[in-house]
Parts: sequence; structure tokens; C-alpha cells
Amino acid sequence: MCFNSKKKDLIKKIIFCGKLCGEKNFTPGYSGNISARYKDGLLITTSGSANGYLKTSDVVYTDFEGNSLEKNKKPSSEKFLHIAIYKKRSDIKFILHVHSPYLSSFASASKELMQPVMAENVFYFGGIPLAKYALPSSFELVDNTIKFFDKYDAVLMENHGFIVGAKTIEDAYLKLELAESYAQVVLNTEILGGANILSEEQEKAILALRK
Repeated sequence: MCFNSKKKDLIKKIIFCGKLCGEKNFTPGYSGNISARYKDGLLITTSGSANGYLKTSDVVYTDFEGNSLEKNKKPSSEKFLHIAIYKKRSDIKFILHVHSPYLSSFASASKELMQPVMAENVFYFGGIPLAKYALPSSFELVDNTIKFFDKYDAVLMENHGFIVGAKTIEDAYLKLELAESYAQVVLNTEILGGANILSEEQEKAILALRK
């Protein structure tokens, strides 16, 4: 199949990002999926593919109705979650959905990451809310998750994993790294007796730096 250069470049980015996620154990085994906005649809990893070992054939062009536009290639079962985010947020061009260990631990313990513990995470996220559990790939999961994208770029999904959207794939990946590290730090502070929570005034001062 002949791809135009933009499509080739996007697929290369998805494959490279998937490899990074695999090396960091952010997307163990067959878990997770990656996508990029493309034309009137999206490029998304195929059902059953492993993000850490992606090939060109593991990415499929899909329309915004969830239909594969390439023969014999089935999009990830989470395609409608990606589509809903792209439809809601025109600024988001790339989405990573992963089951990284620390973030997934908070999701599985039904714990959001909203407390202002570290300045960097307040600045980049403002908080990471928790979407209520629904069956993976279901429209209920889409509804439970998409509402948080009004205000946030990253969401934990209860008993499931983590999803983040960004303008560039580099930004999405780096925010994933930050979020996973943040979850690990918060968990470690529990061992040490609990985190020192920033005051509301301190939090507002950090958020003001965004302007």
C-alpha cells in the first residue's frame, strides 16, 4: 500500500511512541492503544496489536464513525473513546491510552490524582480525575470518560488505565511520563506518612504561570 508522506510520518511517530511506552513498561503486553488525528478520521493501532512492537501494518486509518478504511485491518476496540475525544477537542491531535503500573494502581484503587502535591503536575495537569468504571470499549466508558475532557487533558479510568491527549505526540508521551512518576511519588509519600499538600494559594500561583 502506498501512503502519502504525512500518513507515513504519523505512523512512524505512533510506532516510535509505542516502542518508548513498551520500553518503560507503560503498555505491557497487548494493553493500550495509540492514535493520531488524520484527515477526516484517525490513525489508530489495530485490535490485538502490542504497542511496544508495532509495525506499519498495526496502524489503520479509520473514519469518525469507527469504520476501518483499509481492508483486513480492524481498529482497536477503544476506537470510539479516541473518536469522542477528537470530536470534543479540536486541539488534541494525538491520544495515548495505557495501563502503566502506577497510574493503573490508582485507577484500580478508585483513587483520583487531584491533590496538589508537586508543582509540575499542578502546572501540566491541574489534576487527573477518575472516570467511573464501565466495560472496556463500551459507549458507557466513552460517556464516563469524555466529560472530563472539558477541563482536563488526562483521565484515569477506574479498574482500567489512563488516557491522555495532546497537540503533539511528544507532549502526550511526556505527560504520560510525568503522570506515571507523579502516581509513584504520591504512593511513596503514603509510605512516608502522607504527602505535604500545597495550599490553595500556592496552587493558584502555579496555575498562574500558565499565562
